[in-house]
Amino acid sequence: LGAASRHRAAEEVRADFQRRVPYSYLQRAYIQLNKLEEAANAAHTFFMANPEHMEIQQDLENYKTTSGKVLTDQEARQHMEDYSAGVRHYDKEEYELAIEFLECALKGYYSEDEDCQIMCEGPQRFEEHEYLDYKAGLYEAIADHYMQVLACKHDCVRELATRSGRISPIENFLPLHYDYLQFAYYRVGDYVKALECAKSYLLFHPDDEDVLENAGYYEGLLEGTVDPATIKPRKEARTLLRRHKLESHLLQVAAAGLGYAYTEPNYWNRYGARQDEHSVPSSISSEPEDGPRLSLTKKPMPKPDRELKEGGPLLYSDVKFVYNSQQLNGTQRVLLDNVISEEQCRELHRVASGIMLAGDGYRGKTSPHTPNERFEGATVLKALKYGYEGRVPLKSARLFYDISEKARRIVESYFLLNSTLYFSYTHLVCRTALSGQQERRNDLSHPIHADNCLLDPEANECWKEPPAYTFRDYSALLYMNADFEGGEFIFTEMDAKTVTASIKPKCGRMISFSSGGENPHGVKAVTKGQRCAVALWFTLDPLYRELERIQADEVVAMLDQEHLGPNEMNINPKDEL
Repeated sequence: LGAASRHRAAEEVRADFQRRVPYSYLQRAYIQLNKLEEAANAAHTFFMANPEHMEIQQDLENYKTTSGKVLTDQEARQHMEDYSAGVRHYDKEEYELAIEFLECALKGYYSEDEDCQIMCEGPQRFEEHEYLDYKAGLYEAIADHYMQVLACKHDCVRELATRSGRISPIENFLPLHYDYLQFAYYRVGDYVKALECAKSYLLFHPDDEDVLENAGYYEGLLEGTVDPATIKPRKEARTLLRRHKLESHLLQVAAAGLGYAYTEPNYWNRYGARQDEHSVPSSISSEPEDGPRLSLTKKPMPKPDRELKEGGPLLYSDVKFVYNSQQLNGTQRVLLDNVISEEQCRELHRVASGIMLAGDGYRGKTSPHTPNERFEGATVLKALKYGYEGRVPLKSARLFYDISEKARRIVESYFLLNSTLYFSYTHLVCRTALSGQQERRNDLSHPIHADNCLLDPEANECWKEPPAYTFRDYSALLYMNADFEGGEFIFTEMDAKTVTASIKPKCGRMISFSSGGENPHGVKAVTKGQRCAVALWFTLDPLYRELERIQADEVVAMLDQEHLGPNEMNINPKDEL
């Protein structure tokens, strides 16, 4: 709170500033002052750190439509902005511009690194009231303080690779600069710089076969003009890596001496890699005039927690296969028809009208995704409770339970999962177009998102961290009707704009897919009528089983025993997940 002050802002305040919460207030204040451009920039700045915030996302769409101006991130870190711009130009094969921005990004990175190192200095920091119990002697206190500063400095590489408001860094961030540059310099004919950047990258990953081959190819191109041995990796990269290794060694020695555990994080994870694999196959060295051929394959991505498969049996003879992942232009996707019959759709619809509550699942917000529609929902347990109490037919309430179990079995079988798929959340939902609010509508019924990570279209990333439901593995939507306008389900690229598949709902149709960033999706505006579906999310981790589903299982088991009376049922519909 000022250079002369010994006071420190509370952790809650620091966390709010890191998540850019003040910009949410600023946006509202600017709106009240009718300063729409400033409000738009404040909203955009907040959204960059909170891409899961649906209301701000909707506000931004409105701003972009009305003004058409490019919005400014007022807390942008320049080295990150330059890096993103460089990668965009690289993807467009505008290599000279890519070089310009990536070199600026490197310069900014090393400057920010110096600042980060300096900011680690200062008084020893304690969590809350830990200092009251701190009993170290002089030498221990000096060592503790120094190791805290050293650990902070060592973590600067993670700090500089992490976008504002995020927890997870961009993997392999610093080495990637050199990886992009080595090929970009080759494409503009600067083989010396290409080799220099390739060698700089190899400091971090000396066994990367693709870049080793590229470096060998560049050396061949320089033969007879420059001695390749005189071309060294860049000094700043050598210096940073040498310092980083020394910091790691000191931290490990100190941990052993002071008796605490220290595990060195993997700061240069190679799975963060260029997605074009511009490598130089050794077999083409006899064709130097053509230069490196671009490989169509991608660099290896992180191995998933499980082997991804599909095409298993659908278990039920009446279920009809429509499209697989390839036909839906994606990964781990399937479209099926006839999962339930027309009669079952009608019965479910009757149940829905009797049990649904506006804003259910969204803290009572009747229009959580768009002000132009009303959202209603109900859980399986609520349906069974209403059935038991006679407020809806018990047979119809049981149907909701049974068809969700049928959907779970189909998903588990089709994707050939070798472990049990559990319910994570089951929700019967309806979206109703509000009359008088549909003209010139340009929003979505449900904005583009992913189910287990925070979609960040600007960074082309999906951050698997809270508040996302990171434990979700598969999702499914089972549709109940088609008598409405709009409401198509869409898959997009990570940019949340490029539509890869569009699906028109109808009775008995089910779309299922893996819940990660490989499957961003949303719902187009429902402009007339009511669109209803059973939304299902599944997990492979039994720790995250849906509590209400477990209770529903118990209720069904009790209902199946005819001798049990109402006094023996212990149902609490207010239990929350």
